[in-house]
Parts: sequence; C-alpha cells; structure tokens
Amino acid sequence: MAKLYFKYGAMGSSKTAQALITKYNYEENELRVWLIKPAADTRDGVQVLRSRIGLEAMVDVIPPDMDLYVRFQEEKRTNCDVIIVDECQFLTPEQIDELRAIVNDFNIPVICFGLRTDFRTKLFPGSLRLMEVADTIQEIKTICDCGAKATVNARIDPSGHIITQGAQVELGGNDRYIAMCHKCYVRGIREHKIIRLHGQSGK
Repeated sequence: MAKLYFKYGAMGSSKTAQALITKYNYEENELRVWLIKPAADTRDGVQVLRSRIGLEAMVDVIPPDMDLYVRFQEEKRTNCDVIIVDECQFLTPEQIDELRAIVNDFNIPVICFGLRTDFRTKLFPGSLRLMEVADTIQEIKTICDCGAKATVNARIDPSGHIITQGAQVELGGNDRYIAMCHKCYVRGIREHKIIRLHGQSGK
C-alpha cells in the first residue's frame, strides 16, 4: 500500500542529497521517478536540483497554481512509479492535498523532503498540511555548533545577528541561514550575539 511520506530536517541536514539518492535507488531498480520542486526554489537554476555535496538532477518545476492531481493524470499516470518532492514546504496546502489524493487513488508513493519551520520557528503552510495528512513523518537530524540537535533555521543578517522579522520565504543557503538548537537560538537573540555562518571566515 502506497504512502505519503514527509521527511523534514533543519538547514544543512542533507535533505536534497537524500532526495537525489532516493531517486537513484528507485531508478536502479528500473522504477520511474517524477522528481519535482516548487517554483519558489530557484537557487540552483530553474530546472536543476542540486545538493551541497554535488549531486544533481533535472527536475520538474511546480508553480503554485498547478493542480498536481490533474498534471499527474494527464502526463504522468502511465510512466510514474514514485513521486519525489524537494523543498516541499513551498507547496501550497492544496497541492499537498492533491499529492495525498494521488497516493490514495493511484497507489503511487509520494516522498516529500523539506523544512518543517521557518526562521521564526513557525510552520510553513505546506509543512503544516503534511504534518496533518502524511502517513509517515520522519526527522532527518543535524546538529547545532554546540553539539545538540538542531531544530531551528536561523536567518542571519549581514552583520551576523539573528533576524526575527521579515518575509517567510527568503531563499538562501549557508550565506543566510544556519541550523541551531533552540537554546542557542534564544541565547543568540537575547545576547545579540554575532553568529558565524558555516563556510565563512571572520565574525
């Protein structure tokens, strides 16, 4: 019986790498993968999905007004064994429901990789809907610089301080975000600490 999976983790937990490895594993068994990502994610180019460790693949880009159920019926129903979604937090709740319906009606597994919460520790709408309707929810763990489990995606301003206000969606990688445990996140805000981003010297 097919399931809807939500595999979430903080920034830097290798979600995209795991999505691409999962794609490879299915294809190695001669199964056909529909790899998709929301149009909001344009960091690696419009139709490229690339991990920090160098894995990459071509990907179908999903705008927020696309009906995934209709697209699947019209174009993918006869040539798809599994759907893999990266950056699923940027899908709309309606699109999550469409993926849920594909699982139910066509017995096609859907594996979603993404963030659970934003830089303010608030759920993304797509992630919230997945928490409500996914069959299997799995955390992909990574660690804070202190060694504790990271759960917060802290957004950092150019001076190195944690940002607590702004638009929910602001693309960036190690140049804008760092995964932290909640204790370090709160302490960084209270003490107005300068946070050193990974891969950058100074600060």
